[in-house]
Formats: sequence, structure tokens, C-alpha cells
Amino acid sequence: MLAFLVMVCAGPAVQAAEVTQLRMERSEESVYLSATVRFELPMVVEDALLKGIPMFFVAEADIYRDRWYWYDKRITTATRTMRLAYQPLTRRWRLNILPGAISVTGLRASLSQNYDTLSEAMAAIQRISRWRIADAAEIDAASRHNVEFRFRLDLSQLPRPFQIGVAGQRDWTIAVEDSRQLVPEPIRDMSLAPDPAREAAKEAQK
Repeated sequence: MLAFLVMVCAGPAVQAAEVTQLRMERSEESVYLSATVRFELPMVVEDALLKGIPMFFVAEADIYRDRWYWYDKRITTATRTMRLAYQPLTRRWRLNILPGAISVTGLRASLSQNYDTLSEAMAAIQRISRWRIADAAEIDAASRHNVEFRFRLDLSQLPRPFQIGVAGQRDWTIAVEDSRQLVPEPIRDMSLAPDPAREAAKEAQK
């Protein structure tokens, strides 16, 4: 453990994460969010993954309706958790996508996907496509809405010794948020691929 902590302290500077795309789409029943988050995975995080320690990435979205006479009203909050783990026997990467917080849903509600390379798995984590974040009935078409989007590496899910060792270490900080006013765009083609997390929730209910 001591040797590992020394390696953490000596790690190179980490490029800040950024949200490069954030968009909403609306169908007759739901509102979907699509986002792209750009960041480089720190070497210390990759080393921990290769040692068999899974990493948890969390995306959160709050929708607020503008109110000129009072504070903006929060309409809804959505959470998505992505668990990434390396499988030494198969030398593949396993990604579990959970439609909520893992403390609430557990892995039984997740959709599992396998990837041959870490770069492929990270690309899936960094691109969020058609994530259902609200019912369409909750969004007033005549009002402007503000979406607060957050993405982070959840260190609270690490084993306890690791949480203590990485506390305050910059190389372990992956976090970004973005806030902007958006007008939901209607979805014309409802044959688009379904959201993986939503499909996982349906399977868990069977």
C-alpha cells in the first residue's frame, strides 16, 4: 500500500474534464439527455483497474423550470452509475450500467457489456445517449428549463483502504458539471436505439 501511495503522489498532472455536448430530446412520453464528457483516465486509476479494483462513474441531471418571480423550481433528478472492472482471465473489460445509484438499485438492475480494450469501454462511459431523465408531462413546452449535469468518479465506492489513501489526491479527481438553458427538441424518429440503462431496468423487473 505504501508503494502504491508513492506512485499516486508522483503521477503526472491530470487534464481537467469537460462537457463537450449536452442536449435534450423529447418524445410523447419522455425527455432524454445526451451528453459527451471528455477526460483522460489517470494512470493511477488505470493501474488500480488492472489490479482488479472496479471504478464507479456517476452521472446526475437536475431539471429546473425558470421562474422569474421566485427561485427556479426543480422538476426532477436522475442518476446513472457505471461500474467498470477488468477481468484478468478473459483480458476483457466489463461495464455495468445502472439506472440509478448503486446503493439503491444494486448490480442486479444493471445492463452488462464487455469490451476488448479499455479505450472502447471508456468511450462508452464518456458518451451518454438518450438517457431518460424525466416524463414529458413534467416539462412545460412554453417554459424555459435549465439542466444541471454532473459527472464524476465516485471514490466513495472504492475499498476503504483506497479511500483513505487517495483522499485529496488530484490524480484521482475526475469531476465536471455543466449548466445551461435548453429547449427540448422533439424526437422525429422513434426507431432510435433504446437507452441501455432503461432496458436494464425493464429486465430487472421481470
